Amino acid sequence: MRSIWNGAISFGLVSIPIKLVNATESHAVSFRQVHTEDNGRIRYRKVCELEDREVTQSEIGKAYEGADGEMIPITEEDLSHLPLPTARTIEIVAFVPAERIDPLQMDAAYYIAAAGAPAAKPYTLLREALKRSHKVAIAKFALRGRERLGMLRVVGDVIVLHGLLWPDEVRAPEGVAPDVDVTVRDKELDLADALMDTLGEVDLADLHDEYREAVEEVIAAKAAGETPPETPAPADGGKVLDLMAALEKSVREARESRGAEGAGEVRNLHGRGTPKETGAKKSTSTTGKTAAKKTASARKSTSKAEEPKGAAKKATAKSTSKAGEKKAAAAKKAPAKKKAASGKRSA
Repeated sequence: MRSIWNGAISFGLVSIPIKLVNATESHAVSFRQVHTEDNGRIRYRKVCELEDREVTQSEIGKAYEGADGEMIPITEEDLSHLPLPTARTIEIVAFVPAERIDPLQMDAAYYIAAAGAPAAKPYTLLREALKRSHKVAIAKFALRGRERLGMLRVVGDVIVLHGLLWPDEVRAPEGVAPDVDVTVRDKELDLADALMDTLGEVDLADLHDEYREAVEEVIAAKAAGETPPETPAPADGGKVLDLMAALEKSVREARESRGAEGAGEVRNLHGRGTPKETGAKKSTSTTGKTAAKKTASARKSTSKAEEPKGAAKKATAKSTSKAGEKKAAAAKKAPAKKKAASGKRSA
């Protein structure tokens, strides 16, 4: 990677020779302006207003326009002699916790490389000091014609410089927040939490620029003389009339898209109030009632089935006692008959 700035980091009395390298790059598709009738390139020519002629780059300088329109020439030599200690130095002015930095101030990022072997020792010292302190360094430096504010932090084994906007360059958010009183209920927050938990986390490395890919497909199709692919019209979501219903539907759809079980059930999160019952909960209670009815009917049928068995036992006992009585009566009659017979024989 080609360096864009050479200088040093001023760390107290320690000076670290370094080079700045762009840490980011743009992959956006760029277009040229053309004449729509014949696709001829549209070019901008630099013309001097006084002489009405095109001038070359070597003839172009800088000037500041005063309030009355007067042009005050400023040369590169004038800028090089500015009384700034940060002209070629990243001057560290403080060390603060990272959470003190407002993300609104974050600007472009640069990798800081040690310039040569002698810079390796102090570079490593600063890197390890930042790691152990869990802080970031606030610095001032000059780049592209103006002094800037920066933040140094450690990423892996490399020190990174983030350009920061000056505090007065961040606009106050006046008139941006809703100017009406809105009450958010706990149940709505529960559903919002459920939606956030269902969507879960994402690996940022898996995200990509779908717009750029679609533009590249259109360019490839037109270059091949084919019809560019058409993007389906987005579904009309309509107006959100019921926030609760919209949240519940969003939770169900998110769970279904991720293949989660119990897509229709919204769980109570963080000990907050339970949301309104959904269809799954109603069906659960109905199922419980049905099971109770089935259990009661089973008990009744069991008791009815046991009644005939008891009756059969009673009938068997009655028949047994009757048979015993008949046998006893027969036994009594038998001796009497025997006695009568013996009397006849003796006569």
